[in-house]
Amino acid sequence: MNYSLEQVKMQDIEIAASIINDGREYLKQQGIDQWQGEYPNKENIKQDIICNRGYFVVDGSHKLAYMCIDFEGEPAYKNIKGQWKSEGDYAVIHRLAASKQKAGRGLSDTIIELVEKLCKQKGINSIRVDTDNKNKIMQHILQKNGFIYCGTVWFADSDKNAFEKILV
Repeated sequence: MNYSLEQVKMQDIEIAASIINDGREYLKQQGIDQWQGEYPNKENIKQDIICNRGYFVVDGSHKLAYMCIDFEGEPAYKNIKGQWKSEGDYAVIHRLAASKQKAGRGLSDTIIELVEKLCKQKGINSIRVDTDNKNKIMQHILQKNGFIYCGTVWFADSDKNAFEKILV
């Protein structure tokens, strides 16, 4: 399968919101309370699009996953309880969700590879991610893809586990 990243356009906001809702439902089914409130919502997606940081993972014409890849940094990450592995510029992955057709089917490794490729094209050598303590699935995905636990950050009204991967 040939996967790629595609920037989300404003006319695709409903598709992105649907994928986020699939992710919300998947987390709920796994007994994880992450995303069970208002966040993330269409306004978050709209801001991602306006700031050119909203991306789909596509295979040809199918939009399989949505995420925010932010190269401007995350203000909440300045106050880590712990220590990041690097001090330079980094990319942040937020709001990563797969469509219900793809959730739990091994797409995550491909997504990480695509983000790494984009980062390298932009000269960015670090990726940071946060996730809920109870989201063992995402923690497993991150760790098996070379992310290192760095501590906790306060984001979206709760402490999150913070991970970083240095790209070589």
